[in-house]
Amino acid sequence: MSRRGLRTAADFVLAFVCAIGLWQLIIVTTGVQTFILPSPWRVANALVDYADLLFEHSLITIAEILGGLLIGSILGGLTALHLMVSPSARRVILPIMVFSQAVPVFALAPLLTLWLGYGLWSKIAMAVLIIYFPVASNFYDGLRRTDAGLLDLAATMGATPKNLLLKIRVPAALPAFGSGLRLAAVYAPIGAVIGEWVGASKGLGYLMLLANGRLKIDLMFAALFVLALFTVLLHYCVSRFATYLARRGGASE
Repeated sequence: MSRRGLRTAADFVLAFVCAIGLWQLIIVTTGVQTFILPSPWRVANALVDYADLLFEHSLITIAEILGGLLIGSILGGLTALHLMVSPSARRVILPIMVFSQAVPVFALAPLLTLWLGYGLWSKIAMAVLIIYFPVASNFYDGLRRTDAGLLDLAATMGATPKNLLLKIRVPAALPAFGSGLRLAAVYAPIGAVIGEWVGASKGLGYLMLLANGRLKIDLMFAALFVLALFTVLLHYCVSRFATYLARRGGASE
């Protein structure tokens, strides 16, 4: 592991230890009941006692998150490219994209469950809706902000519009696309869990609701911890991929 990677891992461990310490301090100083806020030790025990149950439900949620991330990123990237090459698309699609952000996405979760059922696809669709706009808007901004000097030079040398897009604009916009992917890695778990809260029979979001209803707050926190841990790992992996894209685009991070 590189020195930068070791420093990042050390920062994460330090932040985790501080968070656990603050958590325990709140419990000691306030005397809060365990059915409201269980101690870190009780949550750790729940992670061990319910390991099989957590693993079973986490597989469902991970599949929903990765499916939504993949589909949303592809759709967002293709939309950005289409907006760049089509003035009519910019006149029609851009206002729709902006208007869609005025509609609370969470309010669409019951409709998606009604239309797509209680299985994976309604949760994947929810994740797609949340991450589509950040990916599309970031990539489109990157495509639009390509250095005008490079474009003029390539046009002078006889480059076709297709070559300008694929060989000049897209490589220059890869860092912006990577930024959109970083946001998507954080938003995708939110979409999947919201979908599970609305209607599901499996998944970490469903397990949290079930545990809360049965006052197994330690299990609820354990499920939340697993979800948070996966989100951190996903963000790390996507960030590494985004850094690779930035280097391919000629940028440095």
